[in-house]
Amino acid sequence: MMLRKRRLFLTALGALGLSVLIPGCGRTAPPLRIATNPWVGYEFMFLARHEGWISPQDTVLVEAGSATGALDLLASGKADGAALTLDEMLRAREQGLPLMAVLVFDISVGADVLLAKPGIETLAQLKGKRIGFEQSAVGALMLHKALEAAGLQMADVKTVPVTFDRHLQVWHAGEVDALITFEPNSTHLLAEDARRLFDSSRIPDTIFDVLAVTSAVAERHHEALHQLVAAHFRGLTAFHKNPYDTAYRMAERFKLSPKEVIGAFRGLEMPNASRNRKFLHDENSVIVNAAKELGMIMAQAGIIKNSQIDLSNLIGADFIPREETR
Repeated sequence: MMLRKRRLFLTALGALGLSVLIPGCGRTAPPLRIATNPWVGYEFMFLARHEGWISPQDTVLVEAGSATGALDLLASGKADGAALTLDEMLRAREQGLPLMAVLVFDISVGADVLLAKPGIETLAQLKGKRIGFEQSAVGALMLHKALEAAGLQMADVKTVPVTFDRHLQVWHAGEVDALITFEPNSTHLLAEDARRLFDSSRIPDTIFDVLAVTSAVAERHHEALHQLVAAHFRGLTAFHKNPYDTAYRMAERFKLSPKEVIGAFRGLEMPNASRNRKFLHDENSVIVNAAKELGMIMAQAGIIKNSQIDLSNLIGADFIPREETR
């Protein structure tokens, strides 16, 4: 793994006052660390943690306030993998992290939105306005596509880079006229005075959320990854069978009502295990073709330098269960 070398785990064990274990007597390796930012599509991992479907000895979810923060944790070696959008994964690969998608959490079909303040009713009216977005995340891609739909150039608007954890703050402080954001922020703002001008339903098969790790991490944490991926599908199955009960258990983290949690999933397509295998097994799958198109879009938008990103070992289906998790 090309991430920065970490201190020996034995040192960490000593600092924690734990005994060093020898082979045959217990665990000798640290848990798998997955960086993640607030996003409804990743929430079944947290449900799994809450319900005890994954063990903290095997997997630790490292929470960041934004996608930028999650990428920083990954790049600095403070996380072994991350929940990312496909465009974020491509950006990381361009910067030297050979990440591989081992799970497709969701496909955004309306959950990513451009919201505007009252008085701005059309995309064309964004000319000269201040638009908040997260630069290193899907926000930059959404901004590019929204301006394209409006017939505007980047120079026609005033961009305000802002990470997700500050979206509500800048909106309420009046620092932006429009904002590219997602759940749960979008539900909160639409309940106030926000207007939806553009969303990801207008760019289908573009925004994928994936669990990304390097092949070295996949080999070292093979069992933990199997358990985490299976736990995600267990949560997805529970949501399909009893959505209100499952949403009730997730509502506290989102600070939404169970009904609003259910509504937050309406802008997402959540592929089951069977569909995941189709996405992650074939090198000519939808997700690989989407990555090729994304590379060109991101280069055009100035998000990456080279549109011809190396897509070898981009996907892997080894951790997807053969049967739907019940």
